[in-house]
Amino acid sequence: MFISPAYAQGAGGDGFTTLIPLILIFAVFYFLLIRPQQKKAKTHREMLGAIRRGDKVITGGGIMGTVTKVVNEHEIAVEIAEGIKVKVQRGMVAGVVSKTDPQGGQAPAPGGQQGGGGLLGGLFGGRR
Repeated sequence: MFISPAYAQGAGGDGFTTLIPLILIFAVFYFLLIRPQQKKAKTHREMLGAIRRGDKVITGGGIMGTVTKVVNEHEIAVEIAEGIKVKVQRGMVAGVVSKTDPQGGQAPAPGGQQGGGGLLGGLFGGRR
């Protein structure tokens, strides 16, 4: 026989070394996508929970108005023009433009809404 039989080599590493790239990809996704989104959602929930009567808000549709009444935990009454009031779901408030003094007598933080955005948020316009 002039041709020797070929033997297959091993698969090149154990199971752990094949999992390292997947673990690294998950870590990158967590720190660049998941964690910042969770922080943004947390600050939005805190902002929605702190809405009081007299605050000027912007709805998800871009309508600006003043909160005249907090109806319940899910909806607020917003005056969008002189004598025109609409009920808005609290979750559809996109942002608070100006805050009134809280009931505790503490002054709001300078610059309005808190929300860092971290290092990358500062680079890409997360700070206003």
